Amino acid sequence: MTSLPAAEPHMKSATAGRRRAAAAVGVVAAGLLTLTACEKPTPLATITVSDISMNAEAVCYNDGKTIQASDLQNCLKDKNLKALTFDPDETVRFGVDPEIADKGWTILLNGQPLTDSSKKTYRTIPGSVFFNQQYGATGNSSTVSVVEGGDDKVTGLWSFKLNKSGS
Repeated sequence: MTSLPAAEPHMKSATAGRRRAAAAVGVVAAGLLTLTACEKPTPLATITVSDISMNAEAVCYNDGKTIQASDLQNCLKDKNLKALTFDPDETVRFGVDPEIADKGWTILLNGQPLTDSSKKTYRTIPGSVFFNQQYGATGNSSTVSVVEGGDDKVTGLWSFKLNKSGS
């Protein structure tokens, strides 16, 4: 004949189960608080040359609000940029998230406009442009930036360092 477990161990098990459930609820609540404290990542700008591709979050981003001109100038001076070295005979491809394209975007070379504003998500430019004095380049290195928004309302800036390969 099979006997049933005694009542006392069953009660200890129920108490322990309630404690585990309360602890689990606490962990979930703490996790949700942590998630709400996180900032939403900025949209991405991507640059591709040949089979090398890299993307970056914004150097400056104001979530749809205008970035002040003085702040924008400081962002353009940022030196902590992802770098890409390539042969100037290659084509440089720029891609932006649709969120950026919807607001319009321009490519800057060393802080000066290189292209007109576009609402496309993809653009190509010959690599030689980024090292050509005619377009404001100096030496074997340039900074290229993607600017979200128009002249009067810049809302984001993404930058990359482009280096000319020794060929």
